[in-house]
Amino acid sequence: MQAKALLQSSLVWDNHGCLPLRPFDETFLPQLELYRSSDVNVVMINIGFGEQGVEEHVRMIAHFRRWIAARSDHYLLIETADDIERARDSGRLAIGFDIEGANGIADQISLISMYYDLGVRWMLMAYNRNNRVGGGCQDEDQGLTPFGREVLDEMARVGMVACCTHTGYRTVRDVLEHNKNPVIFSHSNPRAVYDHPRNVPDDLLLGVAKTGGVICLNGIGIFLGDNDNSTETYFRHMDYVVQLIGADHVGVGLDYVFDLAELDDYLKKMKGTFPGGLGYEVGDGLKCVSPAQIEQLVELQIKAGYTETDIRKILGENLLRVAKQVWKPRSAFSNVA
Repeated sequence: MQAKALLQSSLVWDNHGCLPLRPFDETFLPQLELYRSSDVNVVMINIGFGEQGVEEHVRMIAHFRRWIAARSDHYLLIETADDIERARDSGRLAIGFDIEGANGIADQISLISMYYDLGVRWMLMAYNRNNRVGGGCQDEDQGLTPFGREVLDEMARVGMVACCTHTGYRTVRDVLEHNKNPVIFSHSNPRAVYDHPRNVPDDLLLGVAKTGGVICLNGIGIFLGDNDNSTETYFRHMDYVVQLIGADHVGVGLDYVFDLAELDDYLKKMKGTFPGGLGYEVGDGLKCVSPAQIEQLVELQIKAGYTETDIRKILGENLLRVAKQVWKPRSAFSNVA
């Protein structure tokens, strides 16, 4: 009961969710209610990833926005950080978007402000493999490119948060050196707890914390270890990061996949993005931590002696702090000087 009461009185923010990426299919969209029924107040929804290009990203964000806007009694499309509390006060789920891997802008930096206008609030530098911006975590990482530095500068100008999940370690170090705003890992786990190249070494976790950023723990079983989606294992990853860098820099980014059959299709189609021998072969047998497990997570935090203040920070206040620091109103970037 204590966990439920604390959860319901806190701002709860899941920084990454994966709905099906099919622009003419509304079948799964009602399942957004999973977040509301799990006492989540804010969610960032992916609009594209990996090898997908500009057209795929634009089609998906248009599809999501139209469906969500038509149900404004339940959902609120995020424009400003103030919308977070507006949604919460009115019992609605606040929804923003994210891009995984920067292929959604191709070679056109001007698309960044357009995506921001449409609700994209963070973007990855790379998705497992190298791209124009930098190196992926499962590739020969060449580091942040000159184009990547321009991308970071434009993201900072418009108010989009830089994310280094799925990104190569060398590129992450370059981002931490170049970027002036807080950097995040939107859905990543510590490599010290489970040794997978998709997970992150301690020095990079510490580096993100030094920027004022947030590490949001991922709930995918193959990154937690042995395809384990238990709340206890998720908490073990989270607690390791809390002990390493402090509760001020930890959050939730479950990476919950709503349609595992679609994911299995992507794993087969994008074999270069998901190389063999790293656990991806489980396909539609992949296990994910559900938003419905967040209450159990709070129970474990309480049992471990976390203060209410720290639990509230982890559940959402840390990400709200970053949003207030980095996001900008449209008027701040609509005209280039």
